[in-house]
This record gives sequence, C-alpha cells and structure tokens, in this order.
Amino acid sequence: MEIKVDKLSFDYQKDIPIEKRLINKLSFTIEQDKITVIIGKNGSGKTTLLELMNGLLKPQSGKIIIGDYVIDKKNTVDKEFHKKVGFLFQFPEEQFFHSTVEKEIGFSVDQFQYRVNEKEKRVKEALLLVGLNDSYLKRDPLTLSNVEMRKVALASILIYNPKVLFLDEPTVGFDEENKKSFLKLIKRLKKRYHKTIIMVSHDIEFIHKFADEILVLDNGKLITQGDKYEVFKQEKRMKEIGLTVPKMIQFSNLVYEKKGKKIGYRDEINDLIKDIYRYVK
Repeated sequence: MEIKVDKLSFDYQKDIPIEKRLINKLSFTIEQDKITVIIGKNGSGKTTLLELMNGLLKPQSGKIIIGDYVIDKKNTVDKEFHKKVGFLFQFPEEQFFHSTVEKEIGFSVDQFQYRVNEKEKRVKEALLLVGLNDSYLKRDPLTLSNVEMRKVALASILIYNPKVLFLDEPTVGFDEENKKSFLKLIKRLKKRYHKTIIMVSHDIEFIHKFADEILVLDNGKLITQGDKYEVFKQEKRMKEIGLTVPKMIQFSNLVYEKKGKKIGYRDEINDLIKDIYRYVK
C-alpha cells in the first residue's frame, strides 16, 4: 500500500508551537512495494514517525493516508487496519506477552480469527521464514538471545501476512552472518510477497545494500528524500547534519573529486571492483 504523509506535526508535549515540535510539518509519499529507509541522527524523530504511521500515536495536526485509512487527530485505527500493517519494535521484548514462542507467534492467529486448524502449520512456517526451526516452539521468548528475540518478534508479525511492515532498528546486535540472512529475507518479502517496507536504521553500510528510497530527517524536518544513490552522493550535506555515507560512495566521490572520473555507485564492493577493472582496461 502507498503511504502519504501530509503536513504531519507531533510532539510529546502538548501546546508546544508547531515550529518547535518533534515532527514538524512533514509531507512525503512512500511508494508501494518498495523498501524505504528513514535515517537521521538520534532525536530526529525517526521512531516517533514510525509509531505515527502505525497508528500507535495520533498526530496533533496533519494526516497520514495508508490505503483507505486516514490517521489524524480525530480518526483512530481499528483491528482491520492492524491486519494490514506490522510493527517490529526496536526492543522486541516490549511486544512479548506469552510464555512460549509458539504462543507468542500464534497469538495473531487467534487475534485476527484465522482458522484454528491452520495455526500450528502457520506458526512453523513463520519460524522457518525468519530462519528458526520448531525446536524453539516451547522456549520462553525472553530467554532467547537478542537476535533470536528479533526473529521471533518478526515471525509473530509475518504470520498474519500484513501488506506494510514498519521495522525499527531491526538489525541492532546482528553479526554479519545474521545481517546477510536478514537481507535475503527483506528482499524476498519485497519481491515475492510484494511488501511495502519502511525501516529505521543507523547501519548505513547495511541499508545501502537493499534500500530503494532514503528519507532523511533532521530535527523533525524532511531534509531530502529519493533514490539511495541520489541521496548518498550528497556527502557534504550528510556530514552537515551528522550523518555518513557508505564507504563505496565515499570512494566514488573521492575518485570524481580528485580525478574527475565517474566510476558509478554499486551496492557491493565486488561490483565496484569489476567496474574499476573494466574502466582501467
């Protein structure tokens, strides 16, 4: 589903002037079936924006349109809305309520009234989708590692097949192997299952490998939005607001600055090396 944000403003303090609010007159569109990553320094309003788009917070002014749903200070979202969107919290233990992984993941099947005879099958399929097997079913989710908890929390969302996924810092604490498997999963969710994915992350090197669009926030305002290459090539502008750009793009920018040669931008270092080799030949 496409998401439209129109003149959105919000602050946790009431009666604060609009120009000083944490989210300040934001307007943008997130396209359907794309992976959009929101970046910005700490305190720029990224997580708050996710919670507003998910209906966990209500705007003080402006509105958010997700499919047929309008979220503003008057309208509240219902159960049908939450069947269409899923939210992965930065701290997954905050969304655990049950004593076993099986019950935790299966809760959504009960909540949204799916057929009970499909429950066991759907729980196992959701676990496998995130890279865990059925040996986890009887374990207490709060005894798992940080990475395993995130996977269980994601499985508890994917089981009800939402069209939109909001992910808040989903790879914090992941090693490179887990990042690679998560990268494959995100690409699969987009290409095979046609999910619209909105993610907050500080991991610039990681998001460079899969993001379609980048949305940059600073002090609650939209600084820039666009194709990741168009956004990340603005290295000077990123530095001014306390952000870095991927090392490969830094290198490409340096070659252009020093030698006047454009060698392009790539997601993987191997692709960049191939381009340089072809250019040298």
